[in-house]
Amino acid sequence: MSDAPVPDQVNLVVSDMKATVAFYRRLGLTIADTDPEWQDHHRNARVPGGFDIDFDSVSFARHWDKGWHGGMGVLGFKVRERERVDEIYEDLTTAGYVGQQAPFDAFWGARYAVVEDPDGNPVGIMSPIDANRKADPGFHSEG
Repeated sequence: MSDAPVPDQVNLVVSDMKATVAFYRRLGLTIADTDPEWQDHHRNARVPGGFDIDFDSVSFARHWDKGWHGGMGVLGFKVRERERVDEIYEDLTTAGYVGQQAPFDAFWGARYAVVEDPDGNPVGIMSPIDANRKADPGFHSEG
């Protein structure tokens, strides 16, 4: 693997999680049920080849991407090392691209940042998950 980011995830931000899950299950994706507290806020579809498709509620997306302002969701790129998240974010924002979420140690154990592409689409940069860095998300279901 080179030092360049590699696409490995799409987060679709959805307004109706139940309808979204029903649609994508009907389409053939495998989407497991999860902890009832998270059912309406975050779901994951397993697809061949290691690519992730995640579905997040609007309220949850605003929790992990403070700059999120609507649209399709996030196109995710993985990098091999935590430090690369900061380097890439710095490079892109210094070049004039808009940063939505500065690099931070995310509750799921990865280093994470979001930058906008030229059309304003969010592009996430994520390091590998380190189980020793996982923490309480500070987000709890409202219903």
